[in-house]
Amino acid sequence: MWRHTFLALLCCLLAACEQRGAAASETQPPPAATHSKPAASAARPTSSAPSRQGAHAAPSAPASLGAHRARRLRYHYPSTALGEIHVVVDIPATDKPLPVLIALHGWGEAQKGSRRGAQGWIKDYGLPRALTRLASPPLDGKEDFGGFFDPARLARMNAQLSRSPYEGLIVVCPYTPRGMLSGFEHVEAYAEFLVSDLLPRVRRDAPAIPQADATGIDGVSLGGRSALLVGFARPQAFGSVASLQAAFYAREIRALVERGKRAFQKNPKLRLRLLTSRHDGYREVNHNIGKGLKKAGVAVQLDEVPGPHTYGFNRGPGVYEMLLWHDRSLRNKKAWK
Repeated sequence: MWRHTFLALLCCLLAACEQRGAAASETQPPPAATHSKPAASAARPTSSAPSRQGAHAAPSAPASLGAHRARRLRYHYPSTALGEIHVVVDIPATDKPLPVLIALHGWGEAQKGSRRGAQGWIKDYGLPRALTRLASPPLDGKEDFGGFFDPARLARMNAQLSRSPYEGLIVVCPYTPRGMLSGFEHVEAYAEFLVSDLLPRVRRDAPAIPQADATGIDGVSLGGRSALLVGFARPQAFGSVASLQAAFYAREIRALVERGKRAFQKNPKLRLRLLTSRHDGYREVNHNIGKGLKKAGVAVQLDEVPGPHTYGFNRGPGVYEMLLWHDRSLRNKKAWK
């Protein structure tokens, strides 16, 4: 009798170990190839499917997705005008052409170095989870937004997702150099890298819609500042330009507004948004930038939502607001408000 009991317990223990091992293997980050040669003749990047934790396909995903899997590409530029730059490219599980969004990280990631910094949106700001949740609404204010939400605004977002589901973006996450916080002196070099080197490579390697009006740029804090400056420097390369809690200073407003005015003279169809939050240290400056742009005749959407200038905001309202706004703007739909 005791032998049968012992064998039964042993089998249960082995089964439990196997289950734990399987779960651990599913949550490991995907391997990825590193590519250092930015030339057009470089070999196509080797892609890998993210783990189940980072997969984007929802249970209700269209049948056209078929066997396609979400994947990530990693690029490495050892030497640019602004130093070493790593890039992570997140590609949804589809073969249909998608708009492209360049998403720039904040100051905290800039200090971690190029390799770790480029993973800011993936590892620190909750991009994989946000993509999964946008595919399976409704969103929850506490679970998804970390408690930083306005009930009426969240209700509108969920109603919009019900009427017009999130369709997907290729999200390109390059390292944002620390020098971008120092005045405007590095703007031209960074804009040249993003527009002339990085975007053409992404369009070769991913199912990207190649037109400028299907290309956006956004970012948070330092990344928001950089997104506006790059977008204003290359307005004809983008269909949408936006920022989250952009890190500008009062003394820079006049010069920034002038850059925005010139940008819209070159591309009057450019969609522009500034998003700040109630406890954002740059709240007043962002409001004044918005007022200055409107006074200069620039069409700009200025939004304010609940939340502080923290990682919790990035993982909550920040990532959802960014993805949903560009998903609609780059498809020429009515912009999310």
